[in-house]
Amino acid sequence: MDRALDVAPGAGGDDVQRLDNDVIFTALGGLGALAGQEVERDGAVVTVTDGDGRVLGTWGDPSAQRRAEIHNLAPWSSWSEQCTGTNGMGTSLEVSGPVTVTGPEHWCEAFHRWACAGISIRDVVTGSPVASINISRWNAPLAEIVPSWLKKAASCVEQEIYRRAISEADKVISEFNKKCAQVTAPFMAMDRGGSVIAANDAAVSLLGLTGENPVVTGAIEPAQRWVPEISGLPDVVRWAKERAQGAEQWSGHACLPVRPGEDATPVTMRPVIDANSVLGMLCVFGVQEGEPYEPNPEVAVGSLPRRVIGIRNERLVLLGPSEIRYAEADRNIVWLVTERGRIQAATRGLDNVERLLTPCGFRRVHRRFLVNLHRVAELERGIKGELVLIMDSRSHEFVPVSRRHAPELRRLLGV
Repeated sequence: MDRALDVAPGAGGDDVQRLDNDVIFTALGGLGALAGQEVERDGAVVTVTDGDGRVLGTWGDPSAQRRAEIHNLAPWSSWSEQCTGTNGMGTSLEVSGPVTVTGPEHWCEAFHRWACAGISIRDVVTGSPVASINISRWNAPLAEIVPSWLKKAASCVEQEIYRRAISEADKVISEFNKKCAQVTAPFMAMDRGGSVIAANDAAVSLLGLTGENPVVTGAIEPAQRWVPEISGLPDVVRWAKERAQGAEQWSGHACLPVRPGEDATPVTMRPVIDANSVLGMLCVFGVQEGEPYEPNPEVAVGSLPRRVIGIRNERLVLLGPSEIRYAEADRNIVWLVTERGRIQAATRGLDNVERLLTPCGFRRVHRRFLVNLHRVAELERGIKGELVLIMDSRSHEFVPVSRRHAPELRRLLGV
């Protein structure tokens, strides 16, 4: 990107992201307008964007708004990092928590006299950003309370998203229960993000779950949902959502390796739709119905990432894959254990980090752990025969291996 860029480009397209975003953006607009009144005396501007970095509205000091418009910091301009480089709005969409971008931290030189702070609003189901709110000030520092105010604003809007997630789960489970009596094969229900909400006994057995897993009775709470360790499933779920949008009778199928080391199993997906929006998927194993899934070879092969982006003390840390010993998931947040300490990954969701690092010799060994096979120092058997990886014998770093991943891991390590 040209560092001499001095005007943000116009936003392409007019399809604002959907999560029934009318209510979400109405709430954000209200917060933006209130904040605009508060920051007006400081000569600042409040901006709200959608999840693609397209500006939806601005409020604040009129002279600051006119200054902002010179750089096209105005509705229907694009401030994503891809379009405008490092900036408060675009960078906040790439990481979690409040982000401050001041002076020369902006990639484009024309924005160096701005001080900006932003935070993304994230979908509790998918972890993806759906909006951001940003405060910018020309030629002066931001008030110290700005990051804490942004956190409160994001939390307020995310409460609405959480309520939507609970309502969606209720409807998906209701559809699952209606169909359960008609299905004898392994059968499960997933939310929009590909996490399992409910499963029948046959699916629980196939997936190696226990009867105590919340999905047995229906996992209404997002934190209780189970992320399947099935290679390629996230890509298939995204494909199915796109194909099923607004088409209630749609169905599609793919063949996936449900158990490591075994032949792929056909899985048929049918959408749960409400008001023309996909709320989730009902999945039947061992059945092939509807449109076949054809993976994009370019996406499947991917490219080796030269750097993995981490976050520490509100700074972006550039890591080579070889520096990372393993990754550990804490819900949607992923922690990278490296030679430079424990660093939060900028990419959210262990599935997303796995797609990034698999070409570099990383493998999933547990629903919460992804390890660099080149950095495994020792293997140890537990008291009950479970397998444990020792990543650094000096610091006694232990990574558990789930039973379903143990055979494939032994094969890869040649033991």
